[in-house]
Amino acid sequence: MAKAWLSTRAARARTRLAGAHVLPSPNIWRWPELYEIENRAQDSAGRLWRALREECDWTGLDVVDVGCGDGFHLTTFADDAASVTGIEPHPPLATRASGRVRGLGAVRVLAGTAQRLPLPDTSVDLVHARTAYFFGPGCEPGMLEADRVLRPGGALAIVDLDGTRPPYGSWLCADVAGYDPFAVEQFFAVKGFSCRKVDTLWRFGSRSELEAVLRIEFSAATAERAIAATPGLEIPVGYRLHVRRKPTGLIVS
Repeated sequence: MAKAWLSTRAARARTRLAGAHVLPSPNIWRWPELYEIENRAQDSAGRLWRALREECDWTGLDVVDVGCGDGFHLTTFADDAASVTGIEPHPPLATRASGRVRGLGAVRVLAGTAQRLPLPDTSVDLVHARTAYFFGPGCEPGMLEADRVLRPGGALAIVDLDGTRPPYGSWLCADVAGYDPFAVEQFFAVKGFSCRKVDTLWRFGSRSELEAVLRIEFSAATAERAIAATPGLEIPVGYRLHVRRKPTGLIVS
């Protein structure tokens, strides 16, 4: 994730899809099988899912997962949602995601970007993005698109890493030059989002898996420091859940 943040901030190696910029995520783009291990290790106690359901329960609703990658989270939404749409700009990942959800009713994967969602106006109830695109200042086009496709009362739910929570947050801040987690929190607050902090535990099956994941997430120096500071198979990782609902009617001041 840290390397994805670095690419986002540097805005290098950009490609284009339907006229919108696509910011590469080196970890999952280059090592999808290893990222699958990372996904399975994350939130081992399900705290993020519980917090998300408490803030914006998707049961019986139409859900969009922006930057869905290879579709890891689509199946969880599909258990309860009326429909689930994964949006992914990177063709190989979109293909993997489509294969993962093949056979599941009312689940689809579309090529698209956060800035240009291939969906009609007021057509969904929840737009979810987990450590994808919405990293703070600069993500306003994606917010506008989410507002466009959301029905009145619908929610934009953004899950990002909490740079104020050690140890993972400290490694993140060390690797992303100029990143200020407090400024990011303020940015979302000014934009009208609530903020719920969620402490999770990443739990791996082996040391080799843990070390390999850290090496795709951080620069070599930071990864080695993180590995040395982690004696076992678990890493405490803090997240922030930012939620903003679309107004249901006119606001009269």
